[in-house]
This record gives sequence, structure tokens and C-alpha cells, in this order.
Amino acid sequence: MGKNNLGEFEELVLLTIGILHDHAYGVAIKDDLVNRTSRKVSVGALQTALKRMEKKGFLTSSFGEATAIRGGKRKKYYRLTALGSHVLEDSQKLRNSMWNAIPSIALKH
Repeated sequence: MGKNNLGEFEELVLLTIGILHDHAYGVAIKDDLVNRTSRKVSVGALQTALKRMEKKGFLTSSFGEATAIRGGKRKKYYRLTALGSHVLEDSQKLRNSMWNAIPSIALKH
């Protein structure tokens, strides 16, 4: 596996960041993942994946403004990079190719 391959969780996180676009920060990413997948998502696993993918160049992060609601803390927002978008597109092409290669009889119950 090359450095541009995605695990399932990484792919779901990148897709969620794309979906949320300008509103992709930790809690929003976690909540959206839970709502869309009905899976438990730990903050630790999410933060680890975000750091790993930022290091790989799949996404970037920046801090928003401090707010009184958050006790003066700033949200850390994430965005897909061109590489991150490319990796997602490659993943989609691979999955579609594999789905299309399954004979229809194999999917009948």
C-alpha cells in the first residue's frame, strides 16, 4: 500500500470534511460521522486520523476566531487539499471499478 491509500475511517473523515466544507471542525466532523454512519466515533481516534492525514498532505487546518461561547477557545477548521481531493477521487474510482466487476449473479440472494 502506498502513502496515498486510505483506510476506511480516513476515507469517511475526508468525505465528511468535504461535506462540511467551511464548517469542518472536530465536533462537527464527529457529529456528522456519527449521524451518517450510526457508528461510535471516539474523539481520540478522530484527532489521530486528522493529524495523520494533515501530515500526509490530505488536508490543512486553520484556527477560527475565539468566541465567548467557547470560553475564548478557537475552533480548528479542516479543509481538503488538492491531494486529499485527488486521493478521494482515486478511492471512488477503485471502488466503482470493483463494484462494476462483480457479476450480477454474485449479488443475488
